[in-house]
Amino acid sequence: MLSPWIWIVLCGLCPTMVFGGKVLVFPADGSHWVNMNVIIEALHSRSHQVVVVRSTDSWYIKETSPYYSSVTLQTESGFDKNFVKEFTSKLLELQRKGASAWARLKLQMEQVQVASKMHEKTSKLLELLFENKDLIQSLQDAKYDLVLTDPVLPAGVLLAHYLRLPLVFNVRWTSHGEGHFLIAPSPLSYVPIPGTELSDEMSFLQRVLNVLVSVFSKLHVVQHILPYYDALIRKYLGPDADYQSLFQAADLWLMRVDFVFEFPRPTMPNVIYMGGFQCKPAKPLPADLEEFVQNSGEHGFIFMSLGTIIGELPSDFADAIAAAFARVPQKVIWRFKGNKPAALGNNTLLVDWMPQNDLLGHPKIKLFVAHGGTNGIHEAIYHGVPILGIPLIFDQRDNLFKIETKGAGKIIDIFTMNEEIFYQGIQEVLNEPSYRMNMQRLSRLLRDKPMKPMDSALFWIEFVMRHKGAAHLRTQSYKLPWYSYHSVDVFLFLAGALLLVLLTAFMLIRCLFTRMCKRKVKRE
Repeated sequence: MLSPWIWIVLCGLCPTMVFGGKVLVFPADGSHWVNMNVIIEALHSRSHQVVVVRSTDSWYIKETSPYYSSVTLQTESGFDKNFVKEFTSKLLELQRKGASAWARLKLQMEQVQVASKMHEKTSKLLELLFENKDLIQSLQDAKYDLVLTDPVLPAGVLLAHYLRLPLVFNVRWTSHGEGHFLIAPSPLSYVPIPGTELSDEMSFLQRVLNVLVSVFSKLHVVQHILPYYDALIRKYLGPDADYQSLFQAADLWLMRVDFVFEFPRPTMPNVIYMGGFQCKPAKPLPADLEEFVQNSGEHGFIFMSLGTIIGELPSDFADAIAAAFARVPQKVIWRFKGNKPAALGNNTLLVDWMPQNDLLGHPKIKLFVAHGGTNGIHEAIYHGVPILGIPLIFDQRDNLFKIETKGAGKIIDIFTMNEEIFYQGIQEVLNEPSYRMNMQRLSRLLRDKPMKPMDSALFWIEFVMRHKGAAHLRTQSYKLPWYSYHSVDVFLFLAGALLLVLLTAFMLIRCLFTRMCKRKVKRE
């Protein structure tokens, strides 16, 4: 028999434990999968059963894994390796043609067109999924506790509502834009729209720009996204379902950012911040890499990576980078694909894979040359490594702008970059102590938490399992029409009431004045 004290301890723990939960994961591919997979491995370590929905052309998401089982949809998502390679190459080509306003506009138009194609393929994938009655029945029979999804595309969102399951987001972006703008109050007077390169301290003209960009962003959703899903939602989720409200009805938003990185802004009770959740202390490097960095002596080494989806760089671009690296006394480790640059120096090691977190945590690292992906930026903050940023596509420029604003890095514009500009950027970040000091300050802030971000994320996922959702944390504002949400109807009512009072007072005064005039006339 167990002693009374053991029973007391077990009873105390039971309310906070979940035994063998079942999680259905509908991820996004590419770099988004990298951070989703970290959560999946953590869920598996806590004895939860994880099933991942993937398509036949999945790039990063493997069919077999020791951490999850998979359901492979017999259709293509459109986000395969060849598509990404062609798309990123085209964007790089557009940027290298010049820094004119027309070049930047063409870049934005190209990204809008590609996003539209992806939404078209996603809507077709969803229709095939909903029409596969055997598969849907098997998902219903599995009795999952919740759906965990990345809402950058809406497939997991719609599936969760169709299966009537609690919904948890692993989120930075939704198909509407940055996640906060869909769930939390976002006053445009001090909350900048991503991509504007504005901070939370805006002049009048900057606030005008912020409002205009916000309007155009909403028009983009209406014109280029909603048409792909409206009919689908009405058919499978009912006539009262609304695309935007389906996102806002999520039980939990696990936000992949931290206010060490973000500008302060309003938030909501069901938004849980887990920025840097994938970061961890560095492990020893493989022997060959360790020997290479140790040979750097007092100068240390520079590490460069342009992320998971950037393919081969244009040869002139790669040569300019290689020539600049050849001029520095530091050793350089460069994650690189393609033909070896002609100007490559003896101090530079090209690798097609490397332990990024362990390199960033090595005591000899001096500088991180990065494209500005969210994962890499948080790892750099965690380890206190200053950044020289080369933003290429999507949100990378916005991420690096925030780092530059905080004095922890510098941006090199790909539109104008050449060997000399890149070399001078390296020298500035290496030799100006404030960059490293500011990044180390951010590192101390990121690490100073009562609970590790991953532990917080797992607690709240299991919280949703235990309580079959988190409705008490979810605001009902998304059910309000826009004019009620912004109190337009209240202001109109109060204005009407005030007008009625003023009109009544005017009529009374006019009536009294008329009577007084009549009495005066009679007396005369």
